[in-house]
Amino acid sequence: MPVRIRWIALGAIGIPAIVIIVTVVLMSGNDAPSVITLPPPSTADGEFVPLTPFQARVLGFDVLDEVNLPQDNPFSEAKVALGRLLFFDPRLSANSAVSCASCHQPGQGWTDGLPLSFGYAGSVHWRNTPTIINSAFHPKLDWDGKALRLDIQAQGAMKGAVAMNMDPVMVEERLRQIPEYVKRFDDVFGPGGPWFDDASRAIAIFQSTILSSNVPFDRFMEGDESALSESEKRGFKLFTTTAGCSACHRGRLFTDEDFHGLGVPTPEQFSTNAIRQITFNYQLRSRGVSEEVYRTATDDPGLYLVTKVDTDFGQFRTPMLRELGQTAPYMHNGAFATLEEVIEFYNSGGGESPNLDPLLRPLGLTDQNKSDLVAFLMSLTGDPIIVEEPQLPPYKVIK
Repeated sequence: MPVRIRWIALGAIGIPAIVIIVTVVLMSGNDAPSVITLPPPSTADGEFVPLTPFQARVLGFDVLDEVNLPQDNPFSEAKVALGRLLFFDPRLSANSAVSCASCHQPGQGWTDGLPLSFGYAGSVHWRNTPTIINSAFHPKLDWDGKALRLDIQAQGAMKGAVAMNMDPVMVEERLRQIPEYVKRFDDVFGPGGPWFDDASRAIAIFQSTILSSNVPFDRFMEGDESALSESEKRGFKLFTTTAGCSACHRGRLFTDEDFHGLGVPTPEQFSTNAIRQITFNYQLRSRGVSEEVYRTATDDPGLYLVTKVDTDFGQFRTPMLRELGQTAPYMHNGAFATLEEVIEFYNSGGGESPNLDPLLRPLGLTDQNKSDLVAFLMSLTGDPIIVEEPQLPPYKVIK
């Protein structure tokens, strides 16, 4: 008995109400289809009625599913243990001073807590450090989506001139002078290594274990409607209606995994810091933009660096909203220190960009609306995920 369910949400396009129509088509023999219409989540006299977990699921929201790993990089506990060591090991950087954990610190929500990351010695980075929490679910990584897998992203970080600045062959030679690593790589990947690609695969599997847990919104979705406060429930309804957030922030991760131009203001430390401008211009040249773009660009081109399509200039990947309580500051350039600032930016209709997303518009939110939205967004934050820094194995000359 097939069932088809249709949901029409008008609030996401600016109508400050949500209309829910659930059409159940029961096909059995020559029976005519029957239609069941559920009432909207508000009463005739305007009394607030929150969304239910069922309604949220119809909209596409849900708890996290199991991670789907690439077939060529299966999970094993031994690989996780190896990846954990490598993640914290600064010897994977050229100066042996920067590890993956330098920018993705467990105590900082697996970010560095800075508006713009600090970068390799003698340089500074040009973008905000995204969290690696739940990163195994993303089909694209980095703010411009250039990495399509966790292991590819790890390789880019190790090789990046303003990240770890490391040559892959040097990674292999260093690991081959550490007996414990040689044994662990033999056990996990077979004899002959260690190899750079295998190191990145182990780091990726470790990262795939860094997942949200004990999230109030998830408990709500699993049937505990008391897990969200009244303010959080009001915020969720605003999120899916008047505020229009769910137009881009939807699904299990609260992201459409797409790219949008928001016109986020450029921080002063980006445009007035000469060392950061060196990094910016290096990125433009090394990633093959035209001479005209190299000479005239004054802000991060975003997706354009990957596609070289003019309409992609200034567009960035929609970040997930899970764990916002642990991952401030926000946006690709860390322009906003608080969620209140983020909401005020959207409430005003966004910023200025030649490719500004047409979904952006002034929202007219009240102070109570803003407070409720912040409360809901905080309900997407779970327990801190703390992994203790391991004791790293020492070098020893091996022939």
